[in-house]
Amino acid sequence: MNEQHLIEMANRIGEFFESMPDRDEALAGISEHIRRFWEPRMRRAILATLDDAQASAAMLPIVKDALVRTREKLTPAEAA
Repeated sequence: MNEQHLIEMANRIGEFFESMPDRDEALAGISEHIRRFWEPRMRRAILATLDDAQASAAMLPIVKDALVRTREKLTPAEAA
């Protein structure tokens, strides 16, 4: 999974929601979009970039904030 491509995709989502006047609603929108439309391995990969300072530096602040705030909710359940 190309983490740079995932960051670019997440940033495009963030750019869309960043224009919303209510920041909390924008953060929830980013998180919900990623939860609903990204497959589990994509979510695992983007969340892993949060632990890599160099990789996460490429994220828009609003995207990083949304991922950090909702990390637990975005983390896929382990396959049984």
